[in-house]
Amino acid sequence: MAFTVAEVENIANSTLDYFIDKGRAESQHIQDKPLLKAMNAAQTTFPGGKEFISGAVKGNTTSSIQGFQHDDEVGYSNPANAKRYNYPWKLIHLGIEFSMHEAAKDGISIVDTTNGKGETEHSDRELTALVNILNEKFEDMAEGWDRGFNSMYWADGSQDPNLVPGIKSFVVDNPTAGLVVGGIDQAANWWWRNRAVLGIDASTPSNQNVTRTLQKEYRQLRRYGGNPKLWMAGSDFIEALEQELRSKGNYSMDGFMSQGKTDTGMADISFKGNKIQYDPTLDDNGESKRLYVLDTRFIKPRVMDGEDKKKHYPARPENKYMFFRAMTWIGGMTCNKRNAHGVYSIA
Repeated sequence: MAFTVAEVENIANSTLDYFIDKGRAESQHIQDKPLLKAMNAAQTTFPGGKEFISGAVKGNTTSSIQGFQHDDEVGYSNPANAKRYNYPWKLIHLGIEFSMHEAAKDGISIVDTTNGKGETEHSDRELTALVNILNEKFEDMAEGWDRGFNSMYWADGSQDPNLVPGIKSFVVDNPTAGLVVGGIDQAANWWWRNRAVLGIDASTPSNQNVTRTLQKEYRQLRRYGGNPKLWMAGSDFIEALEQELRSKGNYSMDGFMSQGKTDTGMADISFKGNKIQYDPTLDDNGESKRLYVLDTRFIKPRVMDGEDKKKHYPARPENKYMFFRAMTWIGGMTCNKRNAHGVYSIA
């Protein structure tokens, strides 16, 4: 028995839809991606634009009150404090291919026709074999997409000018340095800066240096309307917090007693009700000692209307016995309030 090209195309399309819309994660090398999950949830759309995603922000107030009596002269102000941020949008592609030769190696014949003629009855083995071939390829495609976007969101854009600058283009290590972010100079505008405390001394857990720093910083992160809920840390930073808690004999019910048995484990670390999530990507990037705190109301991906994970089904070229499938995404990442986010690290 043999498949027609049209039948192979239909099976490939259905398999692609399944893996992209539902996804699978059975491989042994796939890690959690909390930043990607949060960014996907926060993603919004924009209608399009020539080069940039733009918006207005301001950090100064000109108007003020003035007391007066009888016929005292009073003054008037003309506020003009708005500035515009501009972030680039990019086009992202991922595609895979498979050949008629690959199918033949697994005993699957493909009739090279697009008019529907040819064999249409297939054994369960042939159908299952074709789907299995495609499963592996589309599973790789789905994970490749997620891994690529996760890496892109964790970067600052310097790795590739054709990729979207990620959170590190907004949440920088030195917020007072002469750096233009989104078209606005952070050095000249105090309100256009993230929070950053690097090199916290965690060598003596009983001093509670990490916890005390976060307690102090949390007030500043909320000072101008921020309320960061996304806390992502590397393994060393989380371990430093755990050691500070243990140094004071702080055990939760989850860790100390479990069904009548003594449990030396500890419940997941939280701060002000916000779970500090372990993000393996930070370890992979050599940043296991870091914590990033984000308010996803103000920092998020923006995708062009109708261009989110758009699936493409290119026809087989006349000079190659190949089949192609692809996805594209057109968008960028924006931040319209930087003082609600912070980066912290231990020495």
